[in-house]
Amino acid sequence: MADRTSHNAEEETTVTDVVPLTRGLSTKLLVLTVLFVMIAEVLIFIPSVANFGMQWMMQRLTNAAAVSVLLMEEGDSALAPPIRDEILMATGVKAIAVRDAAASRILVISDMPPTVDAHLDLDTISPLAAIRHTFSTLFFGGDQVFRIFGTVGESGKVFEILIPDAGLRTAMLIYARNVAFLSLIISLFTATLVFYAINRIMIRPIRAMTGSMLSFAEAPDDPRRVIVPERRGDEIGVAERELARMQSALQKTLGEQKRLADLGLAVSKINHDMRNMLASAHLISDRLSMIDDPAVKTLTPRLLRALDRAVAYSEGVLNYGRTQEAPPNRRRLRLNQLVDEVQSALPLDSGNRIEFVNAVDPAFEVDADSEQLFRALANLCRNAIQAMAGDDDPSLVRRLTISAERLDGTTRILVADTGPGLPQKARENLFAPFRGSAKSGGTGLGLAIAQELVRAHGGDLELVESMGGHTVFAITIPDQHALR
Repeated sequence: MADRTSHNAEEETTVTDVVPLTRGLSTKLLVLTVLFVMIAEVLIFIPSVANFGMQWMMQRLTNAAAVSVLLMEEGDSALAPPIRDEILMATGVKAIAVRDAAASRILVISDMPPTVDAHLDLDTISPLAAIRHTFSTLFFGGDQVFRIFGTVGESGKVFEILIPDAGLRTAMLIYARNVAFLSLIISLFTATLVFYAINRIMIRPIRAMTGSMLSFAEAPDDPRRVIVPERRGDEIGVAERELARMQSALQKTLGEQKRLADLGLAVSKINHDMRNMLASAHLISDRLSMIDDPAVKTLTPRLLRALDRAVAYSEGVLNYGRTQEAPPNRRRLRLNQLVDEVQSALPLDSGNRIEFVNAVDPAFEVDADSEQLFRALANLCRNAIQAMAGDDDPSLVRRLTISAERLDGTTRILVADTGPGLPQKARENLFAPFRGSAKSGGTGLGLAIAQELVRAHGGDLELVESMGGHTVFAITIPDQHALR
């Protein structure tokens, strides 16, 4: 059943990762571009055909007006039928009339139609009425007669014609066909240019980013899978640079997690044997406590506590890689005595010539978990000792000082040393495991663990100052009642 589920998941991933051509962005872009250009062409086509129809009728009215001027100059004598037919045939109308302020007269007429289907005043017709009338003729005309009238030029006379709409409809069909064909060519050409431009500017980089993400997902630890951003100043360029930055950061994070996992595996392998050895040392220490020697009786309890802490340290490193620290068991502590225990656990000897100063008042109390606070202070002190021990100049002052103060229900513990100070890289990644180490080969776990322990108390660990000869870390722990 599990194999079948895994197989189905692989099939779903394959289907999702491979986008068919018909559903790709390029195809959608091409179709939408052609569609939008065609819509624009249709919006241009409608008034264009209507304007053609008005111009066609105006041309017929203009021709009839020219004929009317000649006829009025000849007088009122009746035209011979052959001449009348030639005039009407030349102008394409059934009747021509002229009207002025005095009177209205018919100049020439053939067969009078029984009805007139529409009366069009070309001087006052609105654009919407022209569009409506044009497309009515285009779709439903062909056997109607129009009365068209209006002024021509600067003449004050109104000329009128009766004309069948068959010629108008035929001309508009031809014009509409030509415009539609030309619009299609323009649409395809414009769509191709727009598609090529957008595909090159947007779709291709997006496809490259998609491919990079899929490739990176297959092997996130391979540096060659990180996208190489193009030199662009637009949003695509920003997205590519941010993707490259995120992929690089993820690679570093995965590397750190792998090192944590390897560290946890290594500690888990040696933890069992180490505890057995420490247990043997613990038994020997118990026997030493039975020796009637004041010095032995004084040192043996410290040795037992050191052995217990050694076991806890090995388990703590393993727990850091897989779980969080246990909640602190907070009690009132005499900080001066806890600092003395920290001093006894530090590698301080005459060889490194480091002076340890416990500047905490003997009556100073702190509300904290003794074991966790001990570990946090010990980690800070070990880092300071390692930094100062790296200098061989015997004239240098090597001093490690722990002091404390209280401000409004909050304890502030200062750990100061006279070492060389933290380098820039260590300050930038101060509490990051494997990146915040001040020395080559270090893990940076000391500060990371110390910060986690302090934050578990609701406090904070911060670097107050770091320069050559003066580095100060501050542990701030509020009392329990201040957290409520």
